[in-house]
Amino acid sequence: MTPMRVRPRAPFLMGMGLLALSALLLLFGASVGSTGFDNVFRIGSDPLAWQIVLDIRLPRTVGAWSAGALLGLAGAVAQGLFRNPLADPYLLGSASGALLGVALALLLFGVSPLAAQWLVRIGLSGAAFAGAVGAVLLTLLLARGVQHTLRLLLAGVIVGVVLGAISSLIMLMVPEVMQTMQAFILGSTGFVGWSACAVMAAVWLLCMPLAWLLSPVLDGLSLGEATALSLGLPLPQVRALLIGVLALATGTAVAQTGMIAFVGLAAPHLVRSICRTTHGNLIWLASLMGGVLLMAADTMARGLLAPQELPVGVLTAVLGGGYLLWLMQRDTRISSGAGLP
Repeated sequence: MTPMRVRPRAPFLMGMGLLALSALLLLFGASVGSTGFDNVFRIGSDPLAWQIVLDIRLPRTVGAWSAGALLGLAGAVAQGLFRNPLADPYLLGSASGALLGVALALLLFGVSPLAAQWLVRIGLSGAAFAGAVGAVLLTLLLARGVQHTLRLLLAGVIVGVVLGAISSLIMLMVPEVMQTMQAFILGSTGFVGWSACAVMAAVWLLCMPLAWLLSPVLDGLSLGEATALSLGLPLPQVRALLIGVLALATGTAVAQTGMIAFVGLAAPHLVRSICRTTHGNLIWLASLMGGVLLMAADTMARGLLAPQELPVGVLTAVLGGGYLLWLMQRDTRISSGAGLP
């Protein structure tokens, strides 16, 4: 087995490339709306058009990048923590918990005369975040802590299935909530404003330094749990902190944009396919990659069938699933020796 070669400048160059691509997509996203593509510099003299850019298009585009960055960060943490390249941010049941939180909020307050006032004050995003955090806590309770990775994975799968089934039952019993729930399930950045962008940016600024500081433990875990313990790493405490980062980043993103598929799973894979590096670089590169992926998908969702709009979660599922299928097929051909002399 040949050792992994790490090029010192490759992560820096890739990061600069992703930042430049983010700036380009931000400009492009501000130019795409229900009427198709408009040059953002041409509409600067029109006050109404400029207000549309500042109050609708820009916060939506920035929000898509922020949610994608949180999901990319959470995906890199999950794959390193569980030592599984198929781990995604929703592994601990946070997505199903967020869905159940929205369903319960609509069920309990959606038929009340005070529903509109209550939902404006608290918001469906608050219910989704509370549901996501509650699902992770339930997973930890069933797994009896963070000591056993396999038990944690099994508990997360069970919690996700059960909470998802309860949400489906609520939708069957109360069809009136189906439309709102469908928008949340498919994922959308259409309701993201500057306040949501500020919340996601604050959470990212909190989670990113903490995950980066804990990245040496992820490098140790990649060598095996026994090896990490022999190095004197405090695994139980660090696991708890990393799960906290995972839950906070995922819950915040899902609460603001709904269930966006494959971004958190595909972003670390894309980074590793381009640049082999340690988890310290992988975490922030995967976060940048997630932001680029979701921003590009959101812009495509608005522009492909304008004035109609595709659900961004459906688009990321199709593109991300296609990429992972291609990756699996490529690895299968390489491992079987196809095409080799």
